[in-house]
Amino acid sequence: MFSDIGALELVTLVVLAVLIFGPDKLPKMIQDVSRFVRKIREFSDSAKADIRSELGPEFKDFEFEDLNPKNFIRKQLAENEDLKELNELRSSFDLKKEMNEVADAVHGRETAPAAPAAVNGSATPDLLKKQDKPDAGERPPYDSDAT
Repeated sequence: MFSDIGALELVTLVVLAVLIFGPDKLPKMIQDVSRFVRKIREFSDSAKADIRSELGPEFKDFEFEDLNPKNFIRKQLAENEDLKELNELRSSFDLKKEMNEVADAVHGRETAPAAPAAVNGSATPDLLKKQDKPDAGERPPYDSDAT
């Protein structure tokens, strides 16, 4: 409970307690505080036991520490095997590389081809490359789906 209090802080608290309550009242105050803490712990333990008994046998492994969101998420991540498969899938998919390829295709830059460009001696046109601008008198092609 007080694991983060150092020796200097503990000595300071003892000196303050002696100064505030006096040496003759200090033992009585320590007994009262310890009795109060003991009653609070008993009350808390009985409340937890009542809640567990009311929840039934399907919640026999229920821990109140799991109600803390950080503990709940940590426990779920540790027990979930599907996340391991998801991480493997995530590592196999390189989103940055895919986005760079799409950006290069949109801007008309050449990228390293994943497959050969010519099959059976005929080259397939790259539809994502910028096409030459039409002449001044020539109208652009009409696309009825775009309007």
